Amino acid sequence: MAPLVPLLTEIGDLKRLRTADGEGSLAERAFRRSWSAVVAGEPVGEVARRETAATVAATRLGGIDARVLRRSGLDGDEAVNVLRRSYDSVADALPEPLGAELREGLGLLGGTGDESELAGLPSFVGALARQPRAGATAPGKPRIMLEPPESHADHCATVAFYGVLLSGHFGAEPGEVFLAGLAHHLHNAVLPDAGFAGEEMLGDHLGLIFEGLTDEAISELPEGVGDEVRSALGLVGHAESAGARAFNAADVIDRVLQMRHYARAAAFTLDQALDDLDLVHEGPLKGFHEEVLGEAGLR
Repeated sequence: MAPLVPLLTEIGDLKRLRTADGEGSLAERAFRRSWSAVVAGEPVGEVARRETAATVAATRLGGIDARVLRRSGLDGDEAVNVLRRSYDSVADALPEPLGAELREGLGLLGGTGDESELAGLPSFVGALARQPRAGATAPGKPRIMLEPPESHADHCATVAFYGVLLSGHFGAEPGEVFLAGLAHHLHNAVLPDAGFAGEEMLGDHLGLIFEGLTDEAISELPEGVGDEVRSALGLVGHAESAGARAFNAADVIDRVLQMRHYARAAAFTLDQALDDLDLVHEGPLKGFHEEVLGEAGLR
């Protein structure tokens, strides 16, 4: 799995990217789109491949998606070519045939990102986007505050995408793993996240609370979709099948990469921006910019 980690890290950064034309991070918006498509009855496997392909392309393009490209004057083929160029720049580590299937799916992307198309979503979708995750907690120890907190929608969408990309490694069915990722925190639509430490305080009540609140969320779904979600949630809490291993690998990798993000953000230095990332990059103004920073004592 190690060759995939750089790509997974960049996908995780979509939790922190936003654009002016919609609420929430790009990951949250993908979470809403995915649930909208699933609730509308689209095959889960198709939703999984389409949204994961768009997410891989977004690691370089950010919020420049198919809808934005078309609004900016590109025709359909031109937009797809831009998306595939971005996809190809990061997709070397993806196993085949999954990599080729996702790339082909970029040609099927519609006008993603329009919030007006997402009316009628179950209430748990918005609640999970508002519900912060607890971060790292442990029984008997004080909470470590990590800012800004990610939302449960951020986490669930990211685990869903990771699960699709890891499915080939484990021989799992991508759609089932994707749906488990989307749904594995349904109980947190109502239950604030107090982390492992808080869950320990709930004691013997924990299982009943999780089960009851998950049932409450699933009751908002059409019957057939609810059945699919219940089946996918059977992957949670064990590693006895290919799908369960893919899902739980995706879950733990996202939790650790999120903590690594906080650690890196806390240790970030100006020298890294200027030297490693070429903040003052090549171009006609580079010399002037360097002079300005030197005179200002910033270089």
